[in-house]
Amino acid sequence: MESTMKEIKASEFKSRCLKVMDRVQQTGEPVIVTKRGKPVVKVIPMETANNDIFGFMKGRMEIVGDIVSPATPIDDWNALKEDEQE
Repeated sequence: MESTMKEIKASEFKSRCLKVMDRVQQTGEPVIVTKRGKPVVKVIPMETANNDIFGFMKGRMEIVGDIVSPATPIDDWNALKEDEQE
Protein backbone atom coordinates (compact mmCIF):
# COMPACT_ATOMS: atom_id res chain seq x y z
CA MET A 1 0.00 0.00 0.00
CA GLU A 2 1.70 3.16 -1.19
CA SER A 3 0.88 6.35 0.69
CA THR A 4 0.64 9.55 -1.30
CA MET A 5 2.14 12.69 0.09
CA LYS A 6 -0.26 15.48 0.97
CA GLU A 7 -0.16 18.46 -1.38
CA ILE A 8 -1.26 22.02 -0.68
CA LYS A 9 -1.46 25.06 -2.97
CA ALA A 10 0.98 27.89 -2.25
CA SER A 11 -1.88 30.34 -1.63
CA GLU A 12 -3.43 27.97 0.92
CA PHE A 13 -0.03 27.34 2.51
CA LYS A 14 0.49 31.10 2.83
CA SER A 15 -2.68 31.51 4.86
CA ARG A 16 -2.25 28.31 6.92
CA CYS A 17 1.53 27.86 7.14
CA LEU A 18 1.72 27.68 10.94
CA LYS A 19 -0.99 25.02 11.10
CA VAL A 20 0.66 23.06 8.28
CA MET A 21 4.04 23.20 10.05
CA ASP A 22 2.46 22.06 13.32
CA ARG A 23 0.81 19.13 11.55
CA VAL A 24 4.07 18.10 9.86
CA GLN A 25 5.85 18.25 13.20
CA GLN A 26 3.17 16.22 14.99
CA THR A 27 2.58 13.55 12.34
CA GLY A 28 6.03 13.40 10.76
CA GLU A 29 4.35 13.35 7.34
CA PRO A 30 5.83 15.73 4.75
CA VAL A 31 3.68 18.16 2.77
CA ILE A 32 4.34 19.28 -0.82
CA VAL A 33 3.59 22.93 -1.62
CA THR A 34 2.54 23.47 -5.23
CA LYS A 35 2.45 26.56 -7.40
CA ARG A 36 0.33 26.43 -10.55
CA GLY A 37 -0.04 22.68 -10.02
CA LYS A 38 3.71 21.98 -9.92
CA PRO A 39 5.62 20.96 -6.78
CA VAL A 40 7.78 23.79 -5.48
CA VAL A 41 8.88 22.81 -1.97
CA LYS A 42 8.53 19.96 0.47
CA VAL A 43 7.90 20.72 4.14
CA ILE A 44 9.47 17.96 6.22
CA PRO A 45 9.96 17.54 9.97
CA MET A 46 13.37 18.35 11.40
CA GLU A 47 15.38 15.46 12.74
CA THR A 48 16.22 16.14 16.34
CA ALA A 49 19.85 15.59 17.24
CA ASN A 50 20.41 13.30 20.19
CA ASN A 51 23.24 14.96 22.08
CA ASP A 52 22.93 12.63 25.05
CA ILE A 53 26.15 10.69 25.54
CA PHE A 54 24.24 7.66 26.82
CA GLY A 55 22.13 5.88 24.25
CA PHE A 56 22.95 8.04 21.23
CA MET A 57 23.84 4.93 19.20
CA LYS A 58 20.74 2.98 20.29
CA GLY A 59 19.35 0.94 17.43
CA ARG A 60 22.38 1.49 15.21
CA MET A 61 24.48 -1.49 16.27
CA GLU A 62 24.04 -5.21 16.61
CA ILE A 63 25.87 -7.47 19.05
CA VAL A 64 27.05 -10.61 17.29
CA GLY A 65 28.40 -13.51 19.31
CA ASP A 66 29.55 -13.71 22.91
CA ILE A 67 30.80 -10.38 24.26
CA VAL A 68 31.11 -11.53 27.88
CA SER A 69 33.56 -14.43 27.68
CA PRO A 70 37.25 -13.66 27.18
CA ALA A 71 38.41 -13.67 23.57
CA THR A 72 41.49 -15.65 24.57
CA PRO A 73 41.44 -18.65 26.93
CA ILE A 74 42.58 -17.92 30.49
CA ASP A 75 45.51 -20.37 30.12
CA ASP A 76 46.92 -18.22 27.31
CA TRP A 77 46.74 -15.12 29.52
CA ASN A 78 48.51 -16.98 32.30
CA ALA A 79 51.26 -18.09 29.88
CA LEU A 80 51.74 -14.50 28.73
CA LYS A 81 51.88 -13.31 32.33
CA GLU A 82 54.56 -15.91 33.13
CA ASP A 83 56.61 -14.82 30.09
CA GLU A 84 56.55 -11.21 31.29
CA GLN A 85 57.79 -12.15 34.75
CA GLU A 86 60.86 -13.97 33.40
